[in-house]
Amino acid sequence: MNRPGSCLFSSFYLASIEYYSVLFRAQNAVIEIHENYQKQSYRNRCNIVGANGLIPLSIPIEKPDSPKCRMKEIRIADHGNWRHLHWNAILSAYNSTPFFEYYADELQPFYEKEIPFLVDFNLQLHELVCGWLQIETPTRLSSEYIVEIPEGTSDHRETIHPKRPSDFTTKPYYQVFREKLGFIQNASIIDLVFNMGNEARLWL
Repeated sequence: MNRPGSCLFSSFYLASIEYYSVLFRAQNAVIEIHENYQKQSYRNRCNIVGANGLIPLSIPIEKPDSPKCRMKEIRIADHGNWRHLHWNAILSAYNSTPFFEYYADELQPFYEKEIPFLVDFNLQLHELVCGWLQIETPTRLSSEYIVEIPEGTSDHRETIHPKRPSDFTTKPYYQVFREKLGFIQNASIIDLVFNMGNEARLWL
């Protein structure tokens, strides 16, 4: 199977399995950091799988001074004790998965330190995940907002979105609550990693 050419992504918080499946197959990738921030997107949220189904986790941001604010300028807000809440939710959802203990020590520090900008937080987590999955797709950040999509480049900035249906599916893998909930498709990549460990690549 031929690998797709260049892929254009937004910067997401612990992005979905679909995101990493596309990235894994791409020849190279660009992460857009000059686009305007969008509410209710994966830029500051992800979905994990708990005992009662999908759990949305949302990072609070400081309200921009203007309606249009570039993603690279969005600051993380400190109110709401969100780091503690997110880590406890991840712990509750995945503590009994086969591989949580193997990866948790690398993930937990992100919920104990302050990283001012959302893009920096997302990108550092992204690098961690790529290391786990051994994804070596050459990736760079955009130097300006990309208006015209170059030939051979697929644009995923808007197609991977919590409010838009996706036809992406992956073959079912082990999930702790699968017997109760059935198999839940396309959650955050950490769902796949914590359940399948170093075999996660086989599901991308």
